Amino acid sequence: MTIKCPSDKSEMDHKPKLMDRLREALCSRHYSRRTEQTYCHWVKRFIFFHKVRHPAEMAEPEINDFLTHLAVKEKVSASTQNQALSALLFLYRHVIGREVGDLGKVIRARKPTRLPVVMTRDEVKAVLSNLSEDKWLIASLMYGAGLRLMECLRLRVQDIDFSRNEILVRDGKGAKDRITMLPELLKKPLQDHLRKVKAIHEKDLAEGWGRVQMPDALDRKYPNAPADWRWQWVFPQENRWKNTKTTEEGRHHMDESIMQRTVKEAVTSSGITKRASCHTFRHSFATHLLESGYDIRTIQELLGHKDVKTTMIYTHVLNYGPKGVRSPIDEPKAGSYTDQSKTPAFHNNSAQHKGGK
Repeated sequence: MTIKCPSDKSEMDHKPKLMDRLREALCSRHYSRRTEQTYCHWVKRFIFFHKVRHPAEMAEPEINDFLTHLAVKEKVSASTQNQALSALLFLYRHVIGREVGDLGKVIRARKPTRLPVVMTRDEVKAVLSNLSEDKWLIASLMYGAGLRLMECLRLRVQDIDFSRNEILVRDGKGAKDRITMLPELLKKPLQDHLRKVKAIHEKDLAEGWGRVQMPDALDRKYPNAPADWRWQWVFPQENRWKNTKTTEEGRHHMDESIMQRTVKEAVTSSGITKRASCHTFRHSFATHLLESGYDIRTIQELLGHKDVKTTMIYTHVLNYGPKGVRSPIDEPKAGSYTDQSKTPAFHNNSAQHKGGK
């Protein structure tokens, strides 16, 4: 979700200075552009909810009131309420300069228990068959390596180890690095793709650009690193971004909305009625590994889950019905049950017993 934070000085007292400090704090800690926009949105909502009071003049009671309002009046989801809380915790810790105390009395939004949507292997193949080139490759990595969409889009060239069949996922969810598999089937398509990306990078360099954003301010320590091939995005955006003030140009990674829209169209074209999305590939990866007999701890490590309880949810969507139990009618010796000539004519019961008790 892209949210533009207003910068009109008349809109809010203290706001330009506060919002500039918030953006600077987020930028210096290398938060994504999307997170910056989202945090700006929630800080603005918080301030206007309290009639344009400056956050420095407010504390836990005001935060409590705002979060409770979101849950009770606006009926937001638990994840949305947590997002607002994270924005305010960041604001007070890194901009205002104090920690937020106990918020125990806040009414929390209910978190519904939802099982993940999982595609069958045939459904995965059907969706992939409706994708092409880099979109096919991204979706194949999400399914074949269990990557989240943003983890895939943020891959750098050096994160792919073809000799060891490994992918290094840097700073995944929860700021954790992990190693997952590089499927053998995807090695050649990925190598072919990188050759095309390298040609684009060399063309950018020849035109005076070809520098990418670096993590952890590494460009200060290694000023030539942003132009190094190893640090380039595996899936760069098609067009270079341009800064009209500095006239700089560069390439960010592909925008996630492009992939989300493309996968949605592919699912529709495949005739699949499930609410499948990019993340469904990751759900399917985990479930299919469980169905193949891999242990839950191995899958936990591949997915990067901190708690195995998070991974355990996939045991509830295993094939063969609830809890992974095979129905007795599906057993090899149950052939007689499927012989329609021997099936009782239950549909005649109502006519035969009409009026009787």
